[in-house]
Amino acid sequence: MKQFPPFIDQALEQARRAVGLTEPNPRVGCVIVSADGQRVLGAGHTQAVGQAHAEIMALRAAREAGHDVRGATAYVTLEPCSHHGRTSPCCDALIAAGIKKVVASIADPNPLVSGQGFERLRAAGIEVEVGPGAAESRELNLGFFSRMIRKTPWVRMKIAASLDGKTALDNGTSQWITSDAARTDGHAWRARASAVLTGIGTLLADNPRLDVRRVDTPRQPHLVVVDSRLETPLDAALFVAGRRLYIYAAVRNDEKKAALETRGATVIYLPGKAPKTQGKVDLAAMLRDLARLEINELHVEAGHKLNGSLIRDGLVDEFLVYLAPKMVGSGLPMASFGPFDELSQAMQLAFISSDFVAPDLRVIARVQGRDQF
Repeated sequence: MKQFPPFIDQALEQARRAVGLTEPNPRVGCVIVSADGQRVLGAGHTQAVGQAHAEIMALRAAREAGHDVRGATAYVTLEPCSHHGRTSPCCDALIAAGIKKVVASIADPNPLVSGQGFERLRAAGIEVEVGPGAAESRELNLGFFSRMIRKTPWVRMKIAASLDGKTALDNGTSQWITSDAARTDGHAWRARASAVLTGIGTLLADNPRLDVRRVDTPRQPHLVVVDSRLETPLDAALFVAGRRLYIYAAVRNDEKKAALETRGATVIYLPGKAPKTQGKVDLAAMLRDLARLEINELHVEAGHKLNGSLIRDGLVDEFLVYLAPKMVGSGLPMASFGPFDELSQAMQLAFISSDFVAPDLRVIARVQGRDQF
């Protein structure tokens, strides 16, 4: 077990409470400790977009408790912001409050901050220490780091399958291969994402809502549909109030586009330019566009064809797989890609975790090297 300086672990726990709440902002926690290092004066985490950041919440908690924070140390899991965005700079608030020292886990990858927050604190005479809990803070914010550094979201593909890797019977029946508990757990992973992605095949076959219903959530993730020919029905169940719907198409149909946008969707034409992608959406360009739309984590729930295309194009970072203790035999695969001539051509993965969810096994596997950015 890693040993952190006092209270940084509490700041990380605060940051975990921000999961599913702060999109598109990072998940940040802050703990303010008395000058003698003995008492927590205030703690908090970043709120919903446009609301207070972790440092402001911790300062507010200390003030409401009647504590004087002058000379105190602030433990924060990400570099305090130094720019005017949707809120005022947290650096200025810490300086004005009389904080003496800031212990931060990691620098903010946002080019608008990226070290400038530390510089401003030091210029004000505040001691700054950087590093404790860096790996944990970065892991908690992989989507944010990915968007800032790679200019694409972190792509997590969720799959529910039998032990022999089938997601549905040959006739398309897939409800329900995994248990009720696994489906609830899957909704928790939806809730933490910025957006859920599916394809027109899944939409036409199942007419899913793809919203979060089984767990409490302060916000619904956006929905993204890959629909090359704009076949999305105007009465589809996916038109859920209170969330954004982005439909990416390749073949122009301005009349259908207007009708879908009347229902609240945003239609984006993004056709592939290479011969093999003509008539299809340029998936790599779509990810770049989703980053422009401030999508940090993209949660994929699609069929074997779109899954295969994303894998084939090297666009998947992580797999979230629920394996049911069932053998289906003939059926639809997790993803359609290949064939390969040699095993060395196979996608190389690293297992991150494996846990039982009721009778099912949940496996998280990451494409080797994808988190090195």
